[in-house]
Amino acid sequence: MSSSRLGSRLAVCLLNISEARRKYIVENIAKAALEKNGRKHPEVSVLNIFSDQDYNRSVITIAASVDKLGSCVLAACLEAFRAIDMEVQEGVHPCLGAVDLIPIYPLSDVGVDECGAVARSLAKDLVLHVPGCSVFLFGEADLPKKRSLVQRRKQLGWFTRRDFSALEPDLGAAPARRCGLTDMTDANN
Repeated sequence: MSSSRLGSRLAVCLLNISEARRKYIVENIAKAALEKNGRKHPEVSVLNIFSDQDYNRSVITIAASVDKLGSCVLAACLEAFRAIDMEVQEGVHPCLGAVDLIPIYPLSDVGVDECGAVARSLAKDLVLHVPGCSVFLFGEADLPKKRSLVQRRKQLGWFTRRDFSALEPDLGAAPARRCGLTDMTDANN
């Protein structure tokens, strides 16, 4: 990755999606982050894609200037929502939605507070563009509480919950069931 191509103020997102077994879907989601209006973003790179077949979960590592990262991740999330059917998704790892986790971290000349601001803006865009989207914030995105991912997972009953109707998201609608797009956004956990 060339910092001159991406800019000097860099951040990275480790986008966790609930799909690993259909490689073409994972690749299309990664490709969505790289393109705008059918053209490749020269300022964005997908650094890695890790897929776990048993978990049926992939992590797509997207790097960009802090100013461009949110829109690139939004495009990938919209593609994930379109392509992943949570009614039939199966895997060992618990998940609530097509996109489960959107941690954003600083890489170069960016503070965690800026990453938190990108995460909050992205969360608002997701609720705006995805009907029924539920967003649960943590870390620097979760102001003023700054709850950790572990705290939020405990509050949500991440590994035990079967009744989603009692969940109260920070933004968006309460999930009626395990479907659609539910994300947790972070900047420093």
